[in-house]
Amino acid sequence: MEIWARNRPGMPGPVPPPRAARGRRSAYPAGPRPRGPGAGRRGQDMIDRKESCASGQISMTNLSCLAYVLEEWTVVEYLKKYLFHVIIASLTISSILGFFIVPLTLLFFIYLSNILLLIYQRNGEVTADPLSDDWDSARKTIASFWDIYARIWHGYELHGVENLPEGPGILVYYHGAIPIDYLYFLSRLFLWKKRICLSVADHFVFRLPGLKLLLEVTGIMPGTREECLLALKNGYLVSISPGGVREALFSDESYQLMWGDRKGFAQVALDAKVPIIPMYTQNVREGYRMFKERRFFRQLYESTRLPFTPPYGGLPVKFRTYIGEPIPYDPNITTEELVEKTKTAVQALISKHQTIPGSIWKALLERFDKRCKSD
Repeated sequence: MEIWARNRPGMPGPVPPPRAARGRRSAYPAGPRPRGPGAGRRGQDMIDRKESCASGQISMTNLSCLAYVLEEWTVVEYLKKYLFHVIIASLTISSILGFFIVPLTLLFFIYLSNILLLIYQRNGEVTADPLSDDWDSARKTIASFWDIYARIWHGYELHGVENLPEGPGILVYYHGAIPIDYLYFLSRLFLWKKRICLSVADHFVFRLPGLKLLLEVTGIMPGTREECLLALKNGYLVSISPGGVREALFSDESYQLMWGDRKGFAQVALDAKVPIIPMYTQNVREGYRMFKERRFFRQLYESTRLPFTPPYGGLPVKFRTYIGEPIPYDPNITTEELVEKTKTAVQALISKHQTIPGSIWKALLERFDKRCKSD
C-alpha cells in the first residue's frame, strides 16, 4: 500500500520520521542503557523536546533548543574534546601579548608623532631648520600628547628643574630598558620652560626607518665631540647616558651603572666649560624590563652593537624624574676625576630615591602615595 501511495500522482507519501530519529547517533553504546528512577520519563521528555525543536514548535531562543542545535555541529564536539588545550593555548598567547603590548604601543605612538610632523610640514610648507621656532607649534602639540600619556599611565612627576642652568650644560642620566622616562622629561621641559634639550643617541637609532623628521625636530643627534661643542656654544642643554644601550640591555633592578671607560662627556664639559647635571628617574626599571642577561645576547650585542633583546612590561608604575644639583666647571679637575664625580652624583640620586632591588609591587603602590616627593 505504501508503494502504491508513493507512486500514485497527487497522493502524499508516508510521513518521514523526525530528523532527530533519522540522523542522530545514539549517545549510548550498543546494549542496554542505564536507567534509574524516573529515567524513562525524563528520557522520553528529552526526545519529545528535541523533536519539537527540530520541527520548529519551540522557539530557538529557548536555551534547551540552542544547546540541541549546537550539539548537532561536529565542531562543537571537537572543541569539547580539546577545550582544555584551547583554553591553555589562549591564555599563553594572551600572556605573551600582554608582556609586549605596551612597548609596541609606544613604538606606534612614536611613529604616529613622526607622521603628524610630516603632515604639519606639508600643510604649512615649513622648510626652516627643525630646531627653529617655526616648529614650536608642532613641537608643543607632540609634547602635550606625551605629557598627557605620562600623567595618565605613570603619574609622571618632574622635580629639580630649578637645578638646570639658564645657559648650556650637560645632563647625565641613567638609561632604563626603554628611555620613555627621558621622552617624558623632554616633553615637560618644553611645556614648562620652552627649552629644547639636545640628546645624544646611539647610532642604531638613526638606522630606524621613518623617524628622520622626528629625530631632527626633537634634537636627537649622533653626538660627536664637534656636534656637542657646537650645541653647547649655541646655548643648548645637551643630555647623554654614558651607559647607553649596554646599560639599557644588561642593567637590572639593582640599578647598576654600566659606564665602562666612557669619559667623552666629561672631556666635552671641560672643553666647553659647562656644568654637568645628574638626573635619574625613579622606578624606570619596574616599568619596563629586559629578559635576564644571557651570554649569547651579550656576545651578539658586543659584536653587532644592535639591541636584539626585546623589552617587556609597561606596567603603570610611578615615575618621578629627579634633577640633582649641578657639578660646576672646575679647571683644576681631570677628566677621570670628573667622570667619578658624576658617577657618584648619579648613584647618590639612585640611592636616595630608589628601593633597591626594585619592586614592581611597591612601584605600583606609589601611584596612590599622595605625599609630595621632592629632593
